[in-house]
Amino acid sequence: MNARSPGSAVLRLVAPLVLSAVVVVALWWGFLRVYDVSPLVGKPPQQVWAYLTAGPEAAAHRAVVGGNLRRTLVDAAYGYATGLVAAIAVALAFSLRRSVERAFMPMATLLRSVPLVATTPLLILAFGRGVLATAVIGAVIVFFPALVNVVAGLRSASAQTTDAVLAFGGSRADVLLRVALPTSLPAVFASARIAVPGALIGALIAEWLATGAGLGGSILRAAGGFRYDELWASVAVLTAVSVLVYTLVGVVESLVLTVWTGRR
Repeated sequence: MNARSPGSAVLRLVAPLVLSAVVVVALWWGFLRVYDVSPLVGKPPQQVWAYLTAGPEAAAHRAVVGGNLRRTLVDAAYGYATGLVAAIAVALAFSLRRSVERAFMPMATLLRSVPLVATTPLLILAFGRGVLATAVIGAVIVFFPALVNVVAGLRSASAQTTDAVLAFGGSRADVLLRVALPTSLPAVFASARIAVPGALIGALIAEWLATGAGLGGSILRAAGGFRYDELWASVAVLTAVSVLVYTLVGVVESLVLTVWTGRR
């Protein structure tokens, strides 16, 4: 198989995923043993697996965790899409007008320096406790890292290629579309990967402080009700899904960049 083929690129991403799963489970089990966490609180991997798969109540457990997970994934998708699209749009505006960057970036840096837990109550007052607040809270986490990456990617375009486009009568918009955007594809996909855990964290914060739905609300209620099997199962499933989605974005990135490189 060609080392640059899409199948080879996918394999290089999936193999570390399996290794990561083994390492995480080993660390999880080892942490409970080394620190002698009470079995009433700390649930090992095999007990969480049994909670979700064994016994007459396993189906009900999966239904509860799965339903909350679907709600959290929907909430995370709102923040993910909103933050990523906004970051790309603002980065494009920065590339076309440096004055926009000089006006906007100091304010963005100031807002990013404030902890989200402190600003979330203000966002809830402004946007309510529904879907809009969830999207805004998730987008705040996704937006700033994505913006920095995409701006850096747009500016990594070759100066010689940029000068050639301008010399042949091209505009700044032509440079952006024909040179900067293709060059920034790795940075855009890197932002998309980094945004996955950020969007999930934003969804959990929104559910914890605003909506009370999804895994964010259920984990809080499970801890208060001493339902630690449900708590650990929820955290384990969310972690697994986060890693899986992160890997899927990486697979899409490898496929797109491999095809793009092959066409050039």
